[in-house]
Amino acid sequence: MPIIYLSPSTQEWNYYVNGGTEEEYMNLLADKMVPYLDASGIRYDRNTPSMTAADSIAASNAGNFDLHLALHSNAAPEGQYGTSRGSIAFYYPGSIQGKWAADIIANNLRSIYPLPDKVRAVSTTTLGEVRKVRAPAVLLELAFHDNLDDAAWIKNNLDEIARNLVLSVTEFFGLPFLTPIPARSGMVDVNWGSLNIRSRPSLDAPVLAQAPDGALLTIINQWQDWYLVNYNGTIGYAKDSFVTLN
Repeated sequence: MPIIYLSPSTQEWNYYVNGGTEEEYMNLLADKMVPYLDASGIRYDRNTPSMTAADSIAASNAGNFDLHLALHSNAAPEGQYGTSRGSIAFYYPGSIQGKWAADIIANNLRSIYPLPDKVRAVSTTTLGEVRKVRAPAVLLELAFHDNLDDAAWIKNNLDEIARNLVLSVTEFFGLPFLTPIPARSGMVDVNWGSLNIRSRPSLDAPVLAQAPDGALLTIINQWQDWYLVNYNGTIGYAKDSFVTLN
């Protein structure tokens, strides 16, 4: 299953016009993304508020991530505070996967942002978190925190935004978007051989692991006739007809 590097802003000095900081609210947004990531089987690593952007880039490059997603809110230039609105998904020019991810994120955000014509994907060579990371990368400027309407939209819609962003992540990886449900325990029930744990809910998907008859599984979620399971730390999909619920 894919793994992403989640990099909410560490800019504690960027204040929202209606109180709070960029660091605070982008970390709250990341917190709300986590249950949806877990529910959909997307693994992640994450920076901490004590880190800098350079630290986040280094941590991302030290791993083997399939997507780097930086979460930020924006501000208009000095002398124009409060006059701009919109969402921008930045990507590095020449990165086909980065552009694809940015386009998906922008397209889905248009369904929830109040001014959909002001949501766009834009290439840039100036932002380190798209220019210097090895993984396909998107730096999202979610909305303008110096604009009262944009700042209020962020604060009042954190869960909806989190859900929307994870929907985009699953779309990027070609996986089902699943909402959180309580985990259940199951046991492999096959007549012969082992149960294949696959990277996607498809018989054509690569096999990540094989679980013998009687092996215990944690069932994270379900998509049609497939269970999303955790088998000894391997997360993947297994046919539900070969799993008995405990």
